[in-house]
Amino acid sequence: MSAAKTPLLEECLRWFGPEDPVPLSYIRHSGAAGVFSSLHHIPYGEAWPREEIRKHREEIEAAGLRWSTVESVPVHEDIKTGRGDLKTLFSNYNNSLRNLAAEGVANVIYNFMPVLDWVRTDMRHVMPDGTESLLYNPVKFAAFEIHALKRPGAEEDFPPEQVEAAEHWWRALPQAGRDAFIRDIVDVFPGVKWGLTLDDIRERLARFQGIGRVELTENFARFLEAVIPTAEECGVRLAVHPDDPPFSVLGLPRIVSTEADAAAILALVDSPANGLCFCSGSFGARLDNDLPAMVGRFAPRIHAVHLRATRHTSDGSFCEADHLDGNVDMPELLGILLSEQDRRRAEGRPDWQLPLRPDHGHVMMHDLTHYVPLTPGYSIIGRLRGLAELRGVMHGIRHSRGSGIR
Repeated sequence: MSAAKTPLLEECLRWFGPEDPVPLSYIRHSGAAGVFSSLHHIPYGEAWPREEIRKHREEIEAAGLRWSTVESVPVHEDIKTGRGDLKTLFSNYNNSLRNLAAEGVANVIYNFMPVLDWVRTDMRHVMPDGTESLLYNPVKFAAFEIHALKRPGAEEDFPPEQVEAAEHWWRALPQAGRDAFIRDIVDVFPGVKWGLTLDDIRERLARFQGIGRVELTENFARFLEAVIPTAEECGVRLAVHPDDPPFSVLGLPRIVSTEADAAAILALVDSPANGLCFCSGSFGARLDNDLPAMVGRFAPRIHAVHLRATRHTSDGSFCEADHLDGNVDMPELLGILLSEQDRRRAEGRPDWQLPLRPDHGHVMMHDLTHYVPLTPGYSIIGRLRGLAELRGVMHGIRHSRGSGIR
């Protein structure tokens, strides 16, 4: 291929909107061409007005960037439970898709995780080099479920040794530490600060009473059947984000955690509009997920990419490693994704690029003392480093294949 036909993946960063302490100008400094962004001020379940979409798009474009991907158009909890005014919720979601397409924004991420979008127990875990990372510790999460949330039956979801260790850890934690720990668990919705309480979480959990894996899958299928025809009609590509972490938490079912899960979801409505956001960090939090095999299998249905790596320890904990470290073979993943991009371009989409963003990033350097991100994991310098590393790998792959972009 000629140099003009072999671009890298589209480099992006996440931007949480006007309230994000990382301005668009800094994202432009990173070398990114676009952003993954959302309208966080619109309540879940309401339709996104076209004028609000246009305003957001124009602000991004005025900074010299592109609104590459919507992250996310949230799925209302009533859709996940299969209860409530589903007709109105589906209509609103479809109208949001139509309005996004009308403004030229056609890549949409969403998730189907019940109650909590994602879970970590340590928001500032100190790494050996002094940088700070996110970490999930099963003992600490057991303490949250058993002693803070007091979820009935939570003890049965953890091994006895973790239940015992959780009790010791909780007893040793002062009240101020308990309060801060609880706040970290319940109020980490990306881009939104709702001020949720333990009672709010209990109320949300109560809505899922009697809903297991089968029922949640049925509700997911109902959602897809309601929105995929609209996505097809207006040229939108929907991309479901995997569960984070990819196993049951809070006693709730998780249905986007494994290769088998992803295959089943894509088969629920077999359409190119029904695709994946491949998050190597979320899928990689399970050591039984073969990430290169998954990317190879699902490549034609991957519409957006989050890249980060995890490092696991024997006690079941995992932290977010450097982007080229941990248990993810990032060069292999990027090689497969670049090949998929080339395939699609050769088959009649000559301008198409697969959007990528480095997912999360360590807190380091100036950010350690001068910066508080809107959402944990989204300090700027760590993500800047991650994007630069991923860019370097892509250049290396192109050069080794004899199709560099220079």
